[in-house]
Amino acid sequence: MARPRKYNVNIPGLSCYTDARTKKVYWRYKHPFTGKFHGLGDNEEEAKAIAIEANSRLAEQKMKQMFTIKERISTKIGMSITVTSWLDKYLMIQKERLKAAEIKLNTFKQKTAPIETFRRECGSMELQSVGAKDIAAIIEQYKDKGQRRMAQVVRMVLVDVYKEAQHAGEVSPGYNPAMATRKPVNKVQRERFDLEEWQVIFKAAESAQKYVQNSMLLAVATGQRLGDISRMKFSDIWDDHLHVEQEKTGMKLAIPLSLRCDALDISLRDIINRCRDMIVSPYILHIHHTTGIAKRGGKVSAASITSSFSQVRDRSGLKWTEGTPPTFHEQRSLSERLYRAQGIDTQKLLGHKNQQMTDRYNDDRGKDWVVLAI
Repeated sequence: MARPRKYNVNIPGLSCYTDARTKKVYWRYKHPFTGKFHGLGDNEEEAKAIAIEANSRLAEQKMKQMFTIKERISTKIGMSITVTSWLDKYLMIQKERLKAAEIKLNTFKQKTAPIETFRRECGSMELQSVGAKDIAAIIEQYKDKGQRRMAQVVRMVLVDVYKEAQHAGEVSPGYNPAMATRKPVNKVQRERFDLEEWQVIFKAAESAQKYVQNSMLLAVATGQRLGDISRMKFSDIWDDHLHVEQEKTGMKLAIPLSLRCDALDISLRDIINRCRDMIVSPYILHIHHTTGIAKRGGKVSAASITSSFSQVRDRSGLKWTEGTPPTFHEQRSLSERLYRAQGIDTQKLLGHKNQQMTDRYNDDRGKDWVVLAI
């Protein structure tokens, strides 16, 4: 069973031989660890492909074993785990926290981009050797691009990465280079609505799908966030209340249908009745006309609501010269200001844990004049 002379095989582990009885050439692969031969048949191209794939997988397996051994050695002699290895473990911890409902899905998703940036910039470094200067350089990348809010998120996530590393004993107690960096300042440039501007946009929405005006009414009447408004169902209404479990905070609110916004001269019950039309749908906000990606009666996504609102706002004729135009979310601030003037407990309505957060929504960012009483 000598190897045929015309075959020049240069793939490790792969060889061929001629069967003395049939005179056919057969291929085989020798496992580098066990030394056993595995028959691969008489198809040369197929045999080569299998051998290449086998070598690739074995090499990958060997690399993983080497990394595992390296980590064990590092731990025993007091060396720090690498950033990449810890980030893999960190993500597993976050998935477990998500599964246990300790964090929300959006919180989990928010961590992805900062983690991958940290992996790309410092992945081969030892976790304990990363300094504040390394973290600051990453944050500066986002600030230079004008993405100050993202810079805040990156710092916040990396602070948590090192907190978890402390809990796991991978770094010294108190070691957190991200915490040592300066917090990026992100001054909000977006303008607020006043009631008159909101009414102009609402009027311009008459030519849009019916859900656009309905979404605006729900936003001001309930003071809830975009995602929560998108998920509202008719089945959430019982005992004469609209029940909302806030996606961001988990806060459970029961809003009376009798709640009336005096400035709009409309109650939540009136708005719900307006949303009940001839279209059969479980969702309070629903599609009225079938399109290529949306079916009549289907849920209106948060992205569709904010996109439709922006289109209506831009064609309303209103201009904002001091900052960027207000988004759909700014109706939450308008709602807070209108209801506070009525004497409604806006902290409970908005679902905030403290009054300080609610007061931020009450800030009109210089929209109105301060009247001196004499």
